[in-house]
Amino acid sequence: MKFAAVLLALLCCTLHAADKRPNILLILADNWRFPNAGVLGDPMAKTPAFDRIANEGVLFTHTFNPVPSCSPTRSCLLTGRIAHQLGERASLWSAFPKDTPVVTQLLREAGYDIGYCGMPWAPGNHEVSGWKENPVGPKFANFAEFQAKRDRSKPFFFWLGNTDTATKNAKTPYLAEAKARLDVGQLTVPPELPDCPEARDDLMNYYGGVMKLDDEAAQAIKSLEMVSELEDTVVIYTSDNGWQMPRGLANCYDAGSRVPLAIRWGQKLKAGRRVEDFVNVADLGSTFLELAEIGIPKEMSMHGIKNLMLGRPAPFQRDAVFIERERHVNVRRDNMSYPMRAVRTQDFLYVRNLRSDRWPAGDPDVLFLAGRPYGDVDTTLVKDFLLKHESDPAYAKQFSLIFGKRPPEELYDLRSDPHQIVNVVEKPEYTDALQVHRDRLDGWMRQTGDPRIDTSNDDWDKFPYYGKAVRRD
Repeated sequence: MKFAAVLLALLCCTLHAADKRPNILLILADNWRFPNAGVLGDPMAKTPAFDRIANEGVLFTHTFNPVPSCSPTRSCLLTGRIAHQLGERASLWSAFPKDTPVVTQLLREAGYDIGYCGMPWAPGNHEVSGWKENPVGPKFANFAEFQAKRDRSKPFFFWLGNTDTATKNAKTPYLAEAKARLDVGQLTVPPELPDCPEARDDLMNYYGGVMKLDDEAAQAIKSLEMVSELEDTVVIYTSDNGWQMPRGLANCYDAGSRVPLAIRWGQKLKAGRRVEDFVNVADLGSTFLELAEIGIPKEMSMHGIKNLMLGRPAPFQRDAVFIERERHVNVRRDNMSYPMRAVRTQDFLYVRNLRSDRWPAGDPDVLFLAGRPYGDVDTTLVKDFLLKHESDPAYAKQFSLIFGKRPPEELYDLRSDPHQIVNVVEKPEYTDALQVHRDRLDGWMRQTGDPRIDTSNDDWDKFPYYGKAVRRD
């Protein structure tokens, strides 16, 4: 029996050693928008690690998140499903029910060592759904600790979740570093924000966070090189949503939904290739399974992009992405959300505000919200500035764009209006384009079983919110 046991152990070791499936390193930023990377032409973005992945691999130029909000996008990525198919997980600060296959767990069951550091599936409450650990997997202090402890007979999947591009409670934790390393003279203030010192400091702080993000990515890449594993690792570097500035995070505009994406896989990918096809960040969940040679469960509705990475014909062609949101922060009376559905094509962005009678940025009632009006806009210096200048005509346009109520429909011509400032819904020359995008969104909602097809449905307002209350009792 002892001899048989030894033989079995040796056989297992041999099988593991022969496992040639690639390692997977996901570098997932929080609140990093397109095109803020050096390789994408932004002179303020010092991103040598991202640029290297793009130059030695494939750069995707039309990548969007399924929801312009942290945990809902992460829910979609982990389940390979569309947000409105996930119930409460379409909202921020939700639970995570165990009712559908989860990519990381499938990888573990298929023999991958898994782990994460930084921000995993969050913010939310996975414990209330019975999870003993985060759905992403076990936590490590950093990638180096995982490398030191993992089973080297197995391929690995590691989730490096970075939060450095967020403003955080200190508001400008990266401002000093950014001013020391960056040329403020190259800074451009986008038209949806006022050009004031507060906005410029927020932007410099953001670019400082981008540098911190990239520094951490560079350390992980270097650690793979040191153990000669970089060539056998698929490195995927992207973000969960756009930036945290006003009219970014929690909005379906490009500032909240379009993100950088680059993928490197040794000699498997032709270096320096650019892919213009539309990609959804939620596609990555199915892509991980493709890379690990695991069958994609029937429940998963997103498409893997392995063939797209490799330059092979893809079984589907996507010339648009669909974006949606439900409740972001609980900042409206009666737990109300601000539901949106949108379709982004090459030339247009069409947004449908399903409850346009509500405040898109959260209720403005200061007493009700304990001093945090418009709570879906995170606290920044420029937000504070605009609130202080609410009655100043010089900033009326930006105030309205960020905090004001919106019409039921918005249509933006990206050929002339890349920042999506001028809503052309009422212009007769856009009648045909408007109808095309209406029909396309309606078709997607019907095809994917969106509960919002019933215009009276407000079930998302009934789901529990597990975040810290920001309202007075």
